[in-house]
Amino acid sequence: MTPIKNCILNKDINTNPIWLMRQAGRYLPEFREIRKKNSNFINLCLNPNLSEKITLQPIDRFGFDAAIIFSDILMIPYGLGQKVEFKKNFGPNLGDINLNELMALEDSVFYNNLSPIYELLKNLSKNNKLKDRDLIGFVGAPWTLLVYMINKVSPKNGLSSSFFEDIGLINNLLDTLDKFIKLHIKNQVTAGATIIQIFDSWAGLIENDLEKYLYNPTLSLVNYTKNLGVPVICFPRGISDYDKFCKIVKPSMVNIDYNINPKTLIDKIDIPIQGGLDPKVLLTDKENLKSEVTRYLQIFRDHPYVFNLGHGILPETQIEMVEELIKIVRNFK
Repeated sequence: MTPIKNCILNKDINTNPIWLMRQAGRYLPEFREIRKKNSNFINLCLNPNLSEKITLQPIDRFGFDAAIIFSDILMIPYGLGQKVEFKKNFGPNLGDINLNELMALEDSVFYNNLSPIYELLKNLSKNNKLKDRDLIGFVGAPWTLLVYMINKVSPKNGLSSSFFEDIGLINNLLDTLDKFIKLHIKNQVTAGATIIQIFDSWAGLIENDLEKYLYNPTLSLVNYTKNLGVPVICFPRGISDYDKFCKIVKPSMVNIDYNINPKTLIDKIDIPIQGGLDPKVLLTDKENLKSEVTRYLQIFRDHPYVFNLGHGILPETQIEMVEELIKIVRNFK
């Protein structure tokens, strides 16, 4: 087992560490059993006993090299007082924004709203199962949270036509998000997170003003996290220029998505790289899985690399395919 932090810090390692985005979730039968009895997703995220069990489920079953807490990037809008609910077969649905209340929110209220997440991290940091593993906390990037808070639903069909109408709202939200995302990062690190990952799930939707919406706000979070003494992984999903992103933002590690050709990055990016495999490969067969996994491992053979996916593991993924994936990574020479 190789701690992820060793790879991030460019220490000599003999094997590629592996963990998967959304590894604690819907593809696991043991998770589905808990979910059947807990229909309210937000309440489940705020139940430290159950969320600890869920976080540890993939560790118990597969022995991944890191645990990522069972939570959600939309816990920040929830902590800010915006209504957040998850509807079956629909996804997240957010309520209206009261900007005055949001901007006047006290740090202590935000902390109390999300305190079960910090309790979860404290419990996990003491768990012997994670003694030699990294414990990953995470946040949504300002742009992605802005998208959800204004759009109110997943932007999988694009942003609403009115999204950019109120620039004053956007600017105030970006300032507020910078403050409270940093607070959430600090609280997670204080509670025991050894790495922070910043998920910018909808970075690919940014057409203009990359400095305003992508580079500057993410750089602010990266610098803050590094100053806490903790490595930070960035996942700006869907962008076309990972090289430029890394040069400007300077994360400790970058997670790449499955639309980018990994061969184009190897001579351009000098920091550790994570991820890349299309989660849909796990829905094919073992022969194709071995071919695709080996391709990434060979490309990054001489580059610090953490094996992961180019997005979250899909709920219809079979357990046998995950077991095969781990075997391929562990046996790669």
